[in-house]
Amino acid sequence: MTRIARTALFSLAILVPLDWFTVFSQRASVIQAAEETDDLGIPETNDGLAGEGPIRRADWFHNVWNSRRTEFRNSAAEQKGAVVLLGDSITQGWGNQTDTLFAGMRIANRGISGDTTRGMLYRLNVDVLSLEPSAVVMLMGTNDLEEKATPEIIAGNVALIIEAIQKHNPNTPIVLCQIFPSSASKNRPADQIKATNALLMAYAKGKPQITVVDTWTLFADENGDAPASDFPDLLHLNESGYSKWASALRPIFATLGFLETDADGFEPETGFEMLFNGRDLTGWSFRTETETTAFDGAKETPDHRYRAINGRLVVATPPEGRKVQQLWTTRKFPGDFVMKLEFRATPNADSGVFIRQPQLQCRDYRLAGPYKNLKSYKPQDWNELEVTVKGNIAYCTCNGEVLEAEFKLPETGPIGLEGDQGQMEYRRIRVKQLP
Repeated sequence: MTRIARTALFSLAILVPLDWFTVFSQRASVIQAAEETDDLGIPETNDGLAGEGPIRRADWFHNVWNSRRTEFRNSAAEQKGAVVLLGDSITQGWGNQTDTLFAGMRIANRGISGDTTRGMLYRLNVDVLSLEPSAVVMLMGTNDLEEKATPEIIAGNVALIIEAIQKHNPNTPIVLCQIFPSSASKNRPADQIKATNALLMAYAKGKPQITVVDTWTLFADENGDAPASDFPDLLHLNESGYSKWASALRPIFATLGFLETDADGFEPETGFEMLFNGRDLTGWSFRTETETTAFDGAKETPDHRYRAINGRLVVATPPEGRKVQQLWTTRKFPGDFVMKLEFRATPNADSGVFIRQPQLQCRDYRLAGPYKNLKSYKPQDWNELEVTVKGNIAYCTCNGEVLEAEFKLPETGPIGLEGDQGQMEYRRIRVKQLP
């Protein structure tokens, strides 16, 4: 392909990225498949290799690559069926922290410092797929940018990696982390990272096997760059940064069944009744103007968006990227009452709690707003929402801080839980009638 033709194709990708990924995939299919041999070394040239773009070959990288891949081979037997972390130095940098941050999970770290997406594609079969992973967490692309690869090349290689995973096992969950912010001083400018992430989002759209985590918004400062508080060198995470990344992943791992597998033993306070029993969607429904579809006894809605999992009512990340949808109680709530619930949001997740119909925004407040200045809000952790309804006015708090002091309501109506973007979870949903 000539440089002019490739440039035209890349320009087309910005407008119709899914068509471009199809062309990229078809073109790559006639190229040699990713590595399937026992030779762990870096190939001498790129000739015949799957994908496009750079593979590093500096002496220091040869040493890291060979050392890490020897470790991978030696530990492969005991890591069969583990959750694989695939990436570069940022992934390698988890080190032993995964033992405590994801206690109880079997993790196989397949990060290699300095690696590019094409290098990961090359080693995918031996380092990852041979383990028959129970899930694959992907963070990649930042080193490609330093090597002057375009967003289209990076996203194309990521697409080939995902397609190879899907071909190997269509049921393998993929957790795709957006490329972290960095700095133009590191040859990783914000506009290039954002463009690459946009292409990755477009590729993932409509693919239920892929859960995208908004790790760019999680970390980016007001200029779209890496904050020194989490990235001392504007590229690699410190302990605080890894803690934030782990907090973003834990709710996803819980939904996939790797964490929080025990039932919630919560008992409501005297006078409160549970609206969600923690086991199924009894008492909840989809509603239209003319029809109510109840889900009594069902573990999840037909589209798998709302799920009852070990005491949590999970509103899963939609494959569409964004999809506004509500689940409603089958009963209505006239009179005065107090409602309490706990919620947990992945980074930048957007949702809402409907009270007799009007919506109270319930989101990852720190990033998605509108209540960005709450002092006691706990990102990617459980927070308590309390709503006291007297007459047609609701007093609403989060962890004791006022959200709305005079939230106007109609005379009666159901309680609803909205999904929009990201993953939201609710638990311990309960009400107490007031005299």
